[in-house]
Amino acid sequence: MAAMFAETDAELAARLAVQTGQILVGIREPLFASGAPQWEVKDAGDAAAQAFLAAELHAHRPDDAVLSEEEGQTDQRRFDAERVWIIDPLDGTREFSEPGRTDWAVHVALWERDRFGAAAVSLPAANAVFATEPAPPLPQVERERPRLITSRSRAPYSAVLVAEGLGCDAVRLGSAGAKAMAVVMGHADIYVHDGGMYQWDSAAPAAVAMAAGFHASRLDGSALVYNARDPWLPDFIVCRPELADDVLRSIWG
Repeated sequence: MAAMFAETDAELAARLAVQTGQILVGIREPLFASGAPQWEVKDAGDAAAQAFLAAELHAHRPDDAVLSEEEGQTDQRRFDAERVWIIDPLDGTREFSEPGRTDWAVHVALWERDRFGAAAVSLPAANAVFATEPAPPLPQVERERPRLITSRSRAPYSAVLVAEGLGCDAVRLGSAGAKAMAVVMGHADIYVHDGGMYQWDSAAPAAVAMAAGFHASRLDGSALVYNARDPWLPDFIVCRPELADDVLRSIWG
């Protein structure tokens, strides 16, 4: 299938993640400089990122369906499609709207039949992109205690159980993509989330993490499955592979 296109799916995913991020960086600072309120920064970012990704996917993959945070379930083709792009044009709108924060992301993933075909996550404010091809190397880390990354606003009960069970040091960060990529980069060892999430929040981060050799699953250890009719996918684990059994044991006993 990829040979039919000028860009492979992996190349397209990475390019779109990078270019969407560049657009977002380009509109963010002028808005801050003009004194725009946070809601305006959020809305402008969401709209610009969605418009660009929608146009590019329509131009370069017109036969593929799209599931996007900004459009919900409007593309009904996805229910019968073998190829569905699952995108979050701006993951972490709160962080995007706060000057100086870098923990926001762009997610682009392709779900092909029953598995990932390609994916990329960019951290535009950090000028970084992580893709499934080539996948990031699994970093070597040496820590006395595992480092657990959690939400800025709340510590999910599952994360509390893991922190207590493994004696973790806790770190707080913004968007789901930023947290998952912190594990991929070796800045943290475990990311556990429960209590609310959608397919577009975890698809690209999960794909990149698994391509790099990390464990990624539902909270009960089952496989992550995408393009279900209900976009709700409320829980998510990304961790170093050697910690997966201990993480699951801490949650479930």
